[in-house]
Amino acid sequence: MAGLLDLAAQNLVSPMVLFFALGLVAALARSDLALPEAAARAIALYLMLAIGFKGGVGVAEHGFGLDLFAALAAGAALSALIPFLAFALLQATTPLSRTDAAAVAAHYGSISIVTFVAATQALTVAGLDYEGYLVAVAAIMETPAIVAAMWLARRGGGSVETSPALFREIVLNGAVVVLVGAFVIGWITGKEGMATISAFIVSPFKGVLCLFLLDMGVLAGRGLRDARSQLGLPVVAFALYMPLISAALAAPLALAVGLSPGGTAILMTLSASASYIAVPAAMRLALPEASPSIYLTLSLGVTFPFNLTIGIPLYIAAATLMLGSP
Repeated sequence: MAGLLDLAAQNLVSPMVLFFALGLVAALARSDLALPEAAARAIALYLMLAIGFKGGVGVAEHGFGLDLFAALAAGAALSALIPFLAFALLQATTPLSRTDAAAVAAHYGSISIVTFVAATQALTVAGLDYEGYLVAVAAIMETPAIVAAMWLARRGGGSVETSPALFREIVLNGAVVVLVGAFVIGWITGKEGMATISAFIVSPFKGVLCLFLLDMGVLAGRGLRDARSQLGLPVVAFALYMPLISAALAAPLALAVGLSPGGTAILMTLSASASYIAVPAAMRLALPEASPSIYLTLSLGVTFPFNLTIGIPLYIAAATLMLGSP
């Protein structure tokens, strides 16, 4: 228990979390603080490039094997199945329509890459390594949840857009393309490639992450401020307990595929996170009648800060409790 509290305290006073809190408070106070859209997008692409490249280098050192493919299968299964559980819970406990429940469920089956990045930083502080190929697992967990949500909405007679434009939005989303592409480049170039561009993707990384989280705090604060009338207690409660359920589902799968304590914490974090980049873009095409003020505020305004401050230390503590420190 003391270890968990220490880890949580370290995370709470980390620059990344404090910059997120600064943006949140500024938005709630109606400050005009904001990053230009072009700058925010460039920062997001930089983070995808850096984490993807590092993961590719990790795979180049590790090599392809059954453990990689088992982890990919586990990630895809979690992304496909979690939306069904999330949807059932939303239908049973909240007044959300079927369409809104399906859209929210898609967000909780997919992943937040920034939460993933924050978890890797927390693992560094805790002195734990993780498998580099989990970047590939993160990439594969983007899409199955969207397909599951479309099926859930269609089953109830909802209007679902399944055009080629939707397929392109999912597969060719800029963040996903950069993440996967950088992963492949890192895998091809290996340690030599890392040595060539380390000054670009290693040293500045934490500072850029702080700037991005400042912007995320502003967006989260605005969402919470503007969508209060649509977010009743049962809906907000879902955004707090669903990450814990998803993390608990991921833990036995992580053990089954032989992940390290750090890798187990990462898979739990991925499962517990909620998308606020790729899935919202897809939902605009797939379920245009769903309310962004509900699904985006829950994923970014409630679940993201919960994971950033409480969830990640909890998942790391659980993983080390199950597997022990290396």
